[in-house]
Amino acid sequence: MTSTSPAEPCDERTGHPLPYQDGGEIQRFGTVRQLPLGLSSDSRAHSCHRLNQLLADTQILYSLYKKHHWTVRGATFSQLHQLFDEHAAQQLALVDALAERVQSLGGVAVGDPRHVAELTSVPRPPDGVEEVPAMLARLLEAHESILVDARDAATRAAELGDDGTDDLLVSQIIRTGEAQVWFLVGHLADTPPIRT
Repeated sequence: MTSTSPAEPCDERTGHPLPYQDGGEIQRFGTVRQLPLGLSSDSRAHSCHRLNQLLADTQILYSLYKKHHWTVRGATFSQLHQLFDEHAAQQLALVDALAERVQSLGGVAVGDPRHVAELTSVPRPPDGVEEVPAMLARLLEAHESILVDARDAATRAAELGDDGTDDLLVSQIIRTGEAQVWFLVGHLADTPPIRT
């Protein structure tokens, strides 16, 4: 029989710990733990709030890229299928970088898709398939929203002395977003408009 601590629920027959337990939250979303980072808790809380907004929007942008990767059609299928997948992979790396920055500041990164949906400012696409120009326009709109927010958040982080957040936003979020916009606009120029 396996020995367990008295507080750990066990299967009465085997003595093994039960796999499904609810331990409750150990840190609430929107709070920051005290860490010796040389930044005030107010500065860290502000950065975490802004980073979580960008994290939610970036997770939605990643999902948009994957949706369009799966559903793209037409003469540019091969090029866009590959481009959307490459951009999605880059966005997924940004999701991880943003989440890790929130955690390193003592915050809680937004991770549950339902919570992401509550926080995002990126408009929801239709459930079905869109034409290529609409896909490209939707991606460009999401990128612009994220870039505007990232620039503002970077400026504010720099004012608060949070150089790490400022650097992340400028060197990764903004630069990656700008490059992806450039590629998308190049495809939009060669894509005929939607006829209504």
